[in-house]
Amino acid sequence: MEATPKNSRKFSHLWLLKMAWRDSRSSRGKLLLFTLSITIGIAALVAINSFKENLNDEINIQSKSLLGADLEVSSQQPFTEEQSGLIDSLGDERSFQTRFVSMVYFPSTGGTRLVQIRSLEGKYPYYGEIETVPTHASSTFKSGQYALVDETLMLQYNVDIGDDIKIGNLNFQIQGKLQNIPGQSGINTSVSPVVYIPNQYLQQTGLVKKGSRITYSYFYKTPDEIDTEAFDKQYEDRFEELSLRYETVQKRKENTSEAFNNTTVFLNMSAFIALLLGSIGVAGAVYSYLKEKNASVAILRCLGLSGRDAFIIYFYQVIFMGAFGSLVGTGIGTSIQFFLPELVEEVLPFSIETHFYWIIALEGLLLGLVVTVLFSLLPLLSILKVSPLSSIRSGYQLEESRQTNLILKSVLYGVITLFLFLFSYLQIQEWMQAGIFMGGLLGTFLILFVLSKGLIYLAKSIVSPKWNFLVRHGIANLHRPQNQTGLLIITIGMCTMLISIMYFSRHVLIDQITMAGREERPNMVLFDIQTHQTEEVENLVTNFDLPVVQSVPVVTMRLLEINGISKKEASLDSTLEIPDWVYNREYRVTFRDSLIDSETITDGELKPYHQDSIFVSVAEGFAEGRKWKLGDEITFNVQGAVMKTYIGSFRKIDWRRIQTNFIILFPSGVLEQAPQFHVLVTKVDNNEVSAKFQQAIVRNFPNISIIDLELILKTVEEVLTKISFVIRFMALISVITGLLVLINSIVLSKSQRVKESVLMRTIGAKARQIIAIITIEYSVLGFISAMTGIITAHLMTWVLSESLFKADYSFDGDATLYILLAVTVATLVMGLFNIRPVLKELPLTILRKEA
Repeated sequence: MEATPKNSRKFSHLWLLKMAWRDSRSSRGKLLLFTLSITIGIAALVAINSFKENLNDEINIQSKSLLGADLEVSSQQPFTEEQSGLIDSLGDERSFQTRFVSMVYFPSTGGTRLVQIRSLEGKYPYYGEIETVPTHASSTFKSGQYALVDETLMLQYNVDIGDDIKIGNLNFQIQGKLQNIPGQSGINTSVSPVVYIPNQYLQQTGLVKKGSRITYSYFYKTPDEIDTEAFDKQYEDRFEELSLRYETVQKRKENTSEAFNNTTVFLNMSAFIALLLGSIGVAGAVYSYLKEKNASVAILRCLGLSGRDAFIIYFYQVIFMGAFGSLVGTGIGTSIQFFLPELVEEVLPFSIETHFYWIIALEGLLLGLVVTVLFSLLPLLSILKVSPLSSIRSGYQLEESRQTNLILKSVLYGVITLFLFLFSYLQIQEWMQAGIFMGGLLGTFLILFVLSKGLIYLAKSIVSPKWNFLVRHGIANLHRPQNQTGLLIITIGMCTMLISIMYFSRHVLIDQITMAGREERPNMVLFDIQTHQTEEVENLVTNFDLPVVQSVPVVTMRLLEINGISKKEASLDSTLEIPDWVYNREYRVTFRDSLIDSETITDGELKPYHQDSIFVSVAEGFAEGRKWKLGDEITFNVQGAVMKTYIGSFRKIDWRRIQTNFIILFPSGVLEQAPQFHVLVTKVDNNEVSAKFQQAIVRNFPNISIIDLELILKTVEEVLTKISFVIRFMALISVITGLLVLINSIVLSKSQRVKESVLMRTIGAKARQIIAIITIEYSVLGFISAMTGIITAHLMTWVLSESLFKADYSFDGDATLYILLAVTVATLVMGLFNIRPVLKELPLTILRKEA
């Protein structure tokens, strides 16, 4: 029998709108929680997308300033006559620069420091400028024996303009303070401060010797903008043949964008997760809100209101609050993006000028509305078929309406899945990663759904009359009619998973750039030691009572062929998937027949040298990325000599250890006669000894460079703190959203819990007994949901680390424990907060309020 009125009245949209407004007056607080979910999600999305747009625009605008020229041609060796012929043909308007690291000495204060020396000849930079104090110093320093010194370095060593700086065998008068250099970020200048000197004095410093690691560069200004693709076609083979590198404005722009790839990916993921959390909040809030409205809808149906009109009333409420939340979120996100550049100014090689983007603001508004509609339609569908009989018969629902809702919900689930997949692709820009992420979300949802059903079934099955009264009722609450165990487990579990992914991904990214074993690690590295200086240097180290932790030879070489495939052949066959940089990079290798404590053989074995074959050991991570296998043939150019080798083993290397780690390891007996330099690692515990030791090295061996790791690592860690703050800040937005959704879900289940608790009060239950029952119920809910969310988050972070961040996954035990405890406690606290009125007021008073 049809349980609907025969003559349903038709109501105007104006009347339905007024009804929506009147009905909302008693539920504004609950609707506000729903609004907050979408507000913070949209705020994060707009802030992150605006910042990315600003970053991309600034890279495009300042791309020429990043390089300082239209073209750079460089070599690790002095230019030969044949190379010079090509260099001359590229253009007449050019400047010359050398770049290398060396120790400098400040005679006025006795300070020493490893810096990056740049000798300059010509008008470089052609775009942007070398900013100095005084301004004219950037051009006048080339007129004599003058130097430009990084301003921070001058402050650190208490020197001023007019003081001397000793570089190698020469003293230079400081002409100006360096404030900004084209393409140089705050990180670079903090870790490796720059000192400019005129190129005509370079040879007199005595630092240019055979084996010295110097980069020689020519910078060109061309009449027309260089077409990188056409330039590659014309010159790439010739540059490779002559072992020259080159970089155009377009390549520098791409490299700069790529340098921020992991951070950008993380920001994209942050935006997606924040919006997804907001979506879950919308669905959970509307579901709980409308469940309480079923009785009101049933009464309205008895008075002649159709299911369609009832649907429209609550749809108006939802769409208005969604629009309001989207508008506020867009405003907040736009405001936040103006502050983000200040957080990353040390990381970027340029300053960012923020702009307001209408398209991103409009995108935020539209996405907020789409998310509101899509995720609120699921619970709103139940309004369509609420029967008038529900007003007098609790839980009544027509079988026909169940089937209709099932079909509509199935279609809607499909639309939501498609929307989330497309949105995740737009944020991540990788089909496979978007698919992996969506697969993880759907898998987690199904696990939580099955888990909730299993928990309800288990609660029904295991409860025994023999159990303690409080435990029995706490467990029984999980399966009582009108309970929200399923909704809460899914919501809490999904929120926990998404929050955990943010924290675990943050840990993976930050763990990439931190160093292990701080207390025990060596803290000083001497390099560019010539072979004939090795014994004298070791004696000097011993005279200062310092340990020689490592002393290793280093040979530089280039890769010519991989299994007989040259760079030219690899570039013509895209199926080989061998990037150019594998051939272009300079490989620094060493030779020995044993492992050090930062290495472990994972496959194959270290093989000694035989006259018929040379077996090398390759770093496992590097080999995996190149798809190299045991036995592969690798041909090297060892400074003019061609050497064929075979892969004999793979090593896992802990790159965070302060050791001389190498991608390629040769056996002894092969490279001893090759041109080489040596690296010595030691540990100095006393700052006074460190200063005296460095001064002795600079006086006796001016060509040797020293890395004072305590100073460098302190600087690096200060910068990394700023970088990690940015990552934590973006993760925090998602965490706040997740907590709001969590609070939202639990608060909106208040009505049912209050009624149950009041009934218990009326039959004589004491406050402490009610607290104990709620504690048991919500502790079980929180712990199971949190544990499931955390386990799936670890699995997804592992996949994302390998496929998206290209980083080693590392388990964050502290965050795992903290999140588990935080979610469990938060669930419990909010559950107890819900029943707070029951403990303070009379049952009749509470029931009147709730009614």
